[in-house]
Amino acid sequence: MFDYKNAEKILDAQDVRVKFNLRGKTLTAIRGISMELYKGESLAIVGESGSGKSVFTKTFMGLLDQNGWIDSGSILYSGGTFRNHPADLAGYKTEKEWLGIRGKEIAMVFQDPMTSLNPLKTVGKQIQETVELHQGLRGNAAKEKTIEILKDVGITMPERRYKQYPHEFSGGMRQRVVIAIAVACNPEVLICDEPTTALDVTIQAQILKLLHELQEKYSLTIIYITHDLGVVANVADRIAVMYAGDIVEVGLCEEIFYNAKHPYTWALLSSLPQLGIKGQPLYSIKGTPPNLFNEIKGDAFAPRNPHALKIDFEIRPPYFEVSPTHKAKTWLLDPRAPKIDPPPLVRRMFEKWKGGEVLEQKEASGS
Repeated sequence: MFDYKNAEKILDAQDVRVKFNLRGKTLTAIRGISMELYKGESLAIVGESGSGKSVFTKTFMGLLDQNGWIDSGSILYSGGTFRNHPADLAGYKTEKEWLGIRGKEIAMVFQDPMTSLNPLKTVGKQIQETVELHQGLRGNAAKEKTIEILKDVGITMPERRYKQYPHEFSGGMRQRVVIAIAVACNPEVLICDEPTTALDVTIQAQILKLLHELQEKYSLTIIYITHDLGVVANVADRIAVMYAGDIVEVGLCEEIFYNAKHPYTWALLSSLPQLGIKGQPLYSIKGTPPNLFNEIKGDAFAPRNPHALKIDFEIRPPYFEVSPTHKAKTWLLDPRAPKIDPPPLVRRMFEKWKGGEVLEQKEASGS
């Protein structure tokens, strides 16, 4: 288990708000997010499509579209070469400033590898360009490093593959190449935006295993972005649950899976196909996310929440601490709130977990 007590914080986002100008209207995509990232951890950011996961992490690299901007807040980065003089990324404006961060300090693996790769250049040349730019190697030294990275990402016959083009690779192999390009930057932080989208289950597991191995070898800090909690169950140290441009719950992986407190997290867990009961329809979250062009009053999830209290429609909840590593924005955690049990599917998970915990205690006591 990751040691958070002695962990070094390398990124600290506080009250970040991101807005976009669309057709003369202002859309607030990120609504005051605060989040910490620790060196060497795996953090998964989960939520429905459109919840703001990718937009939030793009602020770490200056990749927002031209019509978007950071309206307020700070993003202090203190990893790598910035260890002794942290930089506030929220204040970066020019490409020259971002070149010191992008790739070199923070790299990203995008969703669709085919659109990330140049179809007119060999795979080897595309990786080698990154090696030359970020590692300062040239000629045969750069080529040898490129072949080594191809081996590291699990591509067989790397000398031969070095000379091939992207269309000669399968979907899973192309994803490995995109990961190789990101790793060739030698970054401190690697952001993986839906790294297993459009891959079958077997290849998904291989890619996640590969990322875990690369994290160990290259001392990476990894952020996984996904809409599927099941994908990150075995690789994440912590999970941040996003809804409507806000992180509504964050905690250790086992705390989110077995002791979730926010109704939206309950809904996401209930939607997992693995929890379905044979012969019964799969659970789906009713309603749609709120319109972010409008000001959101209270808890953004309240209109879709069958357990919503009156206050949920009036006042935005603060974070309530469940444990030193676990907090959630829900009025259900207020001492004055009525006790509401999680849905049956989630409750079954909790009971299994508690049963295991009791068993471990019995074994420890020798009874």
